[in-house]
Amino acid sequence: MKKILFFIIFVLFSASSFSQEIDLTVYNQNLGLVKDRREIKIDKGVQKIEFSDVAAQIDPTSVHFKSLSFPNKCSVLEQNFEYDLISREKLLQKYIGKEIELERRFGKDGEKKEIIKGTLLSTAGGLTIKSGDKILVNPSGEISLSKLPEGLILKPTLSWLLENEISGEHKIEVDYLTNGINWNADYVIVSDKDDKNLDLTGWVTIDNKSGATYKDAKLKLIAGDIHRASPTGVAAENVMYAARTKAAVPQFEEKSFFEYHLYTLQRRTTVRDNETKQIEFVSGTNVPIKKLFIYDGVAQKFYGYNQWSRADRNYGVQSNKKVYVMLDFKNSKENNLGIPLPKGKMRVYKEDSDKSLEFIGEDFIDHTPKDEQVRIYLGDAFDIVGERVQTDFKNGDDFCDETFKITIRNHKEEPVEVCVVEKLYRWSNWKITQKSQDYEKKDSRTIEYKLKIPKNGENTITYTVHYWWD
Repeated sequence: MKKILFFIIFVLFSASSFSQEIDLTVYNQNLGLVKDRREIKIDKGVQKIEFSDVAAQIDPTSVHFKSLSFPNKCSVLEQNFEYDLISREKLLQKYIGKEIELERRFGKDGEKKEIIKGTLLSTAGGLTIKSGDKILVNPSGEISLSKLPEGLILKPTLSWLLENEISGEHKIEVDYLTNGINWNADYVIVSDKDDKNLDLTGWVTIDNKSGATYKDAKLKLIAGDIHRASPTGVAAENVMYAARTKAAVPQFEEKSFFEYHLYTLQRRTTVRDNETKQIEFVSGTNVPIKKLFIYDGVAQKFYGYNQWSRADRNYGVQSNKKVYVMLDFKNSKENNLGIPLPKGKMRVYKEDSDKSLEFIGEDFIDHTPKDEQVRIYLGDAFDIVGERVQTDFKNGDDFCDETFKITIRNHKEEPVEVCVVEKLYRWSNWKITQKSQDYEKKDSRTIEYKLKIPKNGENTITYTVHYWWD
């Protein structure tokens, strides 16, 4: 008896587990592709079938229906998306001009009740009911309706008018795009006490506000900048934090796909509506890093994605004293990484003397292929101060000469090296005519000085640039 009961339970469980299969591909542009497979009975002839439990933010124009069992015997004549969901306001609107009931309770403990019947005249600003020869405005009581009006549905529903030649069970697949679901990468970095090595953990953060739950879904993620014909929304920033304690077996398989990168979770998972889910997808230990100090004396603000601003450049007055602090590492296999890193936020922690982790800064990275450099801006150095002053200026009809003095003061108990960035934007032609030390030309408009500053000391750069035009 027990064996028979176990067999029946097993068969029922197996049948239910294959009654619906979900494949979910999420793009990091507030977009998801849903592949929903179900078994349904379809009679022979022309008929309407309905398909509920779809995403509320579905793009109806993207829906594709097919019978996997008999693809050439079942065709779609019409397709509809019904989204007029039931609500109190819509229910009452449908009953205007019809009879409703109000139930009022009174007495010390509400043991007595009174039923009032009347015709609903209006719902604007509250209920207006005609009961007998009286007009009741905003009457109290619980509203009772006789039945659910036609045209209102409980869940967003797809429906098709099908022409089917073979009656019976069909395994069908419905594919559609939906907005309201997004994913991004969140990285947790722990730097060692000497800022020489770091441990990195990457988390996939999925934010589902599409209006549907995807149960036991085969999950895929696509990283890349996919062009869409219409703009999409921006997902809310996630601030969850999860610390990695040890290296884990990779949960995602990564591969190139078209001009993007595809990450496939090696197990099924449930993504619930209005849920934020995190899954670890990459980790690396003992990644060599270099701490950088960078000074741009005329930059007003630092922006993410490793770019400097050159807005509001004031050539005559020193406009910035801050020295930027950055961490730089190479995303390579030799450095215990070497996996394409999707764009996302990198949060950096450092271990204190009591072994506790303290937060020291964060920055966004763009999509970063393997074997490329990653540079993270953490903040401004407290004990290193820069000063940039224009000490001389001459100009004529077809030329301009500027002289600058740049001083870096180091108040730390150790020597530092600061990269001084100078951007030459005044005219198209330029030449450094005088300099206190050598520089490196980074591009047609940028030069860099490597300046060594002793502990509790300072160092200075001077240079003159000659601009001219033809």
